[in-house]
Amino acid sequence: MEIISDSYIDYLISSVLAAIMFGLGLSLTFSNFKQIMLRPKAFFVGLGAQMIFLPSVAFLILLFSGLPDVFKVGIMILAVCPGGTTSGFVTYLFKGNVALSISLTVVNSILTLFTIPFVVNLALWYFMHTEAELHLPIGHTILQMFLITILPAFLGVLVRTFKSSVAEKLQKPVKYVMIVMLALVYLIKFFAGDEHGGSGITMNEMWQIFPYALIFNVACFVFSIFIGKVSKLSIRDAFTIAIEVALHNTTLALLIAGTLLQNQEMAKPALLYSLFSFWSALIFGFIILYLYKPHFKNSH
Repeated sequence: MEIISDSYIDYLISSVLAAIMFGLGLSLTFSNFKQIMLRPKAFFVGLGAQMIFLPSVAFLILLFSGLPDVFKVGIMILAVCPGGTTSGFVTYLFKGNVALSISLTVVNSILTLFTIPFVVNLALWYFMHTEAELHLPIGHTILQMFLITILPAFLGVLVRTFKSSVAEKLQKPVKYVMIVMLALVYLIKFFAGDEHGGSGITMNEMWQIFPYALIFNVACFVFSIFIGKVSKLSIRDAFTIAIEVALHNTTLALLIAGTLLQNQEMAKPALLYSLFSFWSALIFGFIILYLYKPHFKNSH
């Protein structure tokens, strides 16, 4: 789930993400979500990984980092934000459990509306010895989640359920069009100036933040797979959880740091993370597919 901001680029990203959710819905039926409810183990492992494991790993990495305190708080804000819509897209591309991914995105997005203020204030107190009155726009956030995540996916499922032949014809072209559109949007996001919704981050700041952001990103992938295997989940479900944990709603992180806390420096880790995490997820997906290809062959 991504929250719409005021720039035309972010409106474009939101439109592309809504279209992606429709495309994901075309690959699902209501029975896929019923299976999640009947066998909820993977769902609760994923939820625990997102809400407990993720902020803990980020905090441990930051304890041993040489980053300025403002960037440390920025990474903690990123860590506590829920998975983004792109996690469902990457899960779909590599034949993971799309219903599990969407379920985790929706539920975690709602729960973090209440956990984010606590964790962010804790990070502000520990790293910067300050506090902030942080109130997330709950109604607005839920509305955006409905418009960008739930409604498009539901419409896609309806098409799949009642017009399966149409869904079959649309699936492949939608898949490839969305890959191209998402890649273009993120390239625009990278090169545009900050006055147009671009990154607005200097090369020096990028090199300063990048090593720790990358370590955090890789840790999300590796330890999520480990948690999944220890919990005796299928590699397909463990992979889905890893993607969900590693791909964050960076737009929500930007809203918290830049708009609610009014600290543009604090927003820069999320800016940088949004520029590379989608591509690192693709690389991770190819590695897992290479190592466990038979487990993904007949997934959808």
